[in-house]
Formats: sequence, C-alpha cells, structure tokens
Amino acid sequence: MTIPDLSRRGALMGLGVAAATIAVPAIPARPTGAPSRQKPPRLRRGDVLGLVAPAGFIGDRFGLEEIEEAVRAMGLEPRAAPHMLDREGYLAGSDKDRAGDLMAMFADDEVRAIMAVRGGWGCARILPWLDFDAMARTPKLFAGFSDNTALHLAFAARTGVPSIHGPNASASWPPAAWESFRALAFDGATPTYAVPEHAGTYLGRRSERVRTFRGGKARGRLIGGNLTVLAALVGTPYLPDFSGAILFLEDTNEAEYRIDRMLTQLALAGILGKLAGVVFGQCTGCSNAEGGYSNFTIYEVLDRQFAGLGVPAFQGAQIGHIAGQVSMPVGVMAEIDADAGTISVLEPAVS
Repeated sequence: MTIPDLSRRGALMGLGVAAATIAVPAIPARPTGAPSRQKPPRLRRGDVLGLVAPAGFIGDRFGLEEIEEAVRAMGLEPRAAPHMLDREGYLAGSDKDRAGDLMAMFADDEVRAIMAVRGGWGCARILPWLDFDAMARTPKLFAGFSDNTALHLAFAARTGVPSIHGPNASASWPPAAWESFRALAFDGATPTYAVPEHAGTYLGRRSERVRTFRGGKARGRLIGGNLTVLAALVGTPYLPDFSGAILFLEDTNEAEYRIDRMLTQLALAGILGKLAGVVFGQCTGCSNAEGGYSNFTIYEVLDRQFAGLGVPAFQGAQIGHIAGQVSMPVGVMAEIDADAGTISVLEPAVS
C-alpha cells in the first residue's frame, strides 16, 4: 500500500512533507488466555457515530462537513473527535491526541459506534497509547479499512471484539458498499459474498472472476485487511493468533515483487502455515505497478504463495481499494468455498 485509500474526496487527502518522531509509552504485556468474545451493539437509526482520524489528516472543515453529510444520509448523527482537524505533517495530529480521540469515543456513552474518516498512515503509531482493557469493557463497533487494518488486528488480538473492515467515512458510498455495511452493522446479517459473475457485452472477462489457487471449503475466524499493514505488524504484540483462521487480504499500488516479499514474510513468520484458508480480494493498481513487463503477474505470485499451503485459497472477492467494496466482519466465524469463490459469514458481528 503506497498511497492513501481511494475516494472521490481525494483532493482533500494530500500528504504533508514533515516527518514525525514516534514517542511511545511502555507497552503493556499481552493479556493471557483467550480474548473476550463479547460483541458490540448493532447500529440503529438516530444513533451517534463517532468520527476519528487515527492516521492521515482530512484537510479542512469543508471536507469534514461533507463527511458528516454522508453519515446523516445513513440515518446516523455524526460526532467528530476533538482533534479531527489537527495536522502534524502527514498525520492528523500527534500520536497521543489521535489515540486520545479514539479512547474518548469509547468513553462517551452517547457514541454507539466509531468510524475512521480515512486511512493513509499512522494507526500503528497510536497502538501503544490505547487502553485495550477499557475498550473491551465498553465494546463498540469500529469500522474502516486500509491503514485502519492495524486497529482491526489489534482489536482482534487484545479485545476479541469484532469490527468491520469496510469503507471509511470519506468514501463515496455507492449502493453496493452501503448495503453491505448496513447489513452487517444495522441488521446483524450473516451474508454470503460471491465474486461477481460476468455480465455485459464482452465475451471475455479480464478482471472480475474467481481465480482458485487451491479448491475446497474451510471454516475459521475471519482475520485480515491490508497486506502491507499486516506485514508491518509482524513481530509486534498487536497481531492475533492466526491458528485455524481464514485470512483475507487486499492491497493497492504495490509491485508484484513487493506483494511476493510481504507474503514471504508472513510465511517465514509462521502465519501462512497456521491458516485454514485464504481469500485475496483486490490488488488495485498492482499489476506492473512500476511499469514495464514483470517476470511474474500478480496472479502467478499469489498462486506460487498459496497453492502449496494445502488449504483452500482464491482471489477475486470485492475487498479492497475499490468503490463498491464489501464490508468484512473481522473476528467472526465464516466458511469459504474456494471453487465457487464465496465467503459465508456464519455469525453476526453485532449483538
């Protein structure tokens, strides 16, 4: 992932040039035993949705107003974090303030759920400042994607409370994206996602199709998100146990060799060998990302990494840096069918 997540508000998401020095408090020991399986409450019309910027900045108050309009269109009442419009280089304020904003949303009894306004870079920097025990005591649904993968993984590791890997609040929210999020967050649905079937006037399809690396079905907890962010957390106390999990991945603007390198890192770290199954969604702009002809296509890279794992694995799900992405519940049980290219959620993400 070499650019922030895509949205029609991209003009508001420019990067700064100043580098920030990370200063972290002492990291608490990883809790012993299995994390809590408590689920956050579902959203209802009229609920307050807390808006946070745990990574990149959003630009100005006009961008925030546009985001708030989208939240109201969902039937929710937006509540922006105190430091929402702060900026420190390419970050939305200091690490401590961004972490404090997230903790404040968990402490606010009127806030029902929390959504990141955008990705970029910076979520991993705030992890040492978060009080995961307090979050587990007041579970709330968190939603976002891209760099927010760091928070999804940390929540899965340290609280066990499910979250939703889906559009950030600054997304364009086409009907497919909205309906997928609504079904999980409002209805507590257990949908089955399928790779879209070919439709249109062309006989040959070149993008939306199932690519099965190894067939079969598998069940396990859904864990994953952005590959770049996940790989960067290897060796930290913020990765959950991947034993028997269904790993879902996506990325954007990464050359084939970098995708290969990051997957190799996961293999060498023992993560890929623990999995029950793998789903790779979209790798937007990844093919020949650096120009010229590549020795391996992105599909060959994935095939070489996944086919030998001995577990069901496929590519093509609508997960990632695309406008119509589906929302994926993190931390709940699911079943995949790698031949059919489907992901069936087996339990609600919310109570």
